[in-house]
Amino acid sequence: MPRKAEQRPAKEGAWQWGRTAQTRRALLDAAREVFCEQGFTEASVAAVVRRAGSSVGSLYHHFGGKTELFVAVWDDYESSRERNAADAVARARKAGESDPLELFLVGTRSFLEDCWRRRDLVRLWMDGDAPPGFTLMRRARGREWVRQNAILLKAGDAPADRLVVSLMTSITGEAGREIAACSRKRDADALTDTTLTLIRRLDPLGIR
Repeated sequence: MPRKAEQRPAKEGAWQWGRTAQTRRALLDAAREVFCEQGFTEASVAAVVRRAGSSVGSLYHHFGGKTELFVAVWDDYESSRERNAADAVARARKAGESDPLELFLVGTRSFLEDCWRRRDLVRLWMDGDAPPGFTLMRRARGREWVRQNAILLKAGDAPADRLVVSLMTSITGEAGREIAACSRKRDADALTDTTLTLIRRLDPLGIR
């Protein structure tokens, strides 16, 4: 009996953690809907908690306020698409692919497919209705994206190498915005294929 009593706090702690994660997820999902429908400026904390079935106190406890919630929605999206791309590249490597450009294209396809699946969020970022400082955060994340692509492509430190990686990353980002603006999946798929073909025809690694 004493051992069972000692185990109870651990179980209760796990249950509480699960409830906390569930509440946070519900708030993020509700915030995504509200921000995408109304934009950052017009969206209200009350609308988010109402849709999440939560409370204002819970939102402030988890996120601190509307600005922090907006950033959390963005970070959740970015982290998810980075994981998806990394997983796609890992699967390609496991299947025997080793060419840096082909691995880059695998990651690019994953990114572009994410842009279609969550086009509501991509359109939200494109609208420019965001809290102060958000643009700087996006630029910093963009620089990190270029750095990761440079590692994947095994690019050097020469100016020409950095330029090539930046251009490839920019092409991918612009294609993602065009895909998010599509109204039909077949158009988005066509843009994805066009983007991959364009990058391959440019032979970016061959011109370095």
